Amino acid sequence: MKLGDGVEQAIHCLTFLAGLSDDGVLSAASLADLYGVSASYLLKHLQALSGAGLVTTTPGPKGGYRLAKSADAISLLDVVLAIEGSVPAFRCAEIRQRGPNPLPGRYFYKPCQIKAAMLRAEKAYRAELAMVTIADIVAEVTAGDEGEVAARGCAFLAIHERKTGNRASSQEKVK
Repeated sequence: MKLGDGVEQAIHCLTFLAGLSDDGVLSAASLADLYGVSASYLLKHLQALSGAGLVTTTPGPKGGYRLAKSADAISLLDVVLAIEGSVPAFRCAEIRQRGPNPLPGRYFYKPCQIKAAMLRAEKAYRAELAMVTIADIVAEVTAGDEGEVAARGCAFLAIHERKTGNRASSQEKVK
């Protein structure tokens, strides 16, 4: 299964947004600059995250993005579904019923065994993604940091974080 670049970009952005101050936001342009990606491409994914209720936006020249929920309430599955959609990765076209000499219909009363196996695998994959949250990713990064990651983030936020004046505390974020 191949996920698009947007999933990686979205997860990185969400982990970074988790470190904002209570009234801070970051613009799409700032996030794109931080990761060296296309701002227009990233904006498309931020809009998908917004539509899924994972980030909120503050409009205007001082506006930007922030988490809509606490980091422990956003799973990797939430992100994948927001960016890639909910359609299963494997789509059975029932090619076993095609060809010059197809079998009688009585052989097709059960779903294709290949489709069934692939859907079981996808179910396991999605269950794994559902168990990992943005907070888990942040905790893993923090645990392995010798200070350089935190220093880079703090320096970036000192320049790019915008204050909205709306102090939305972590407790007010929807869980």
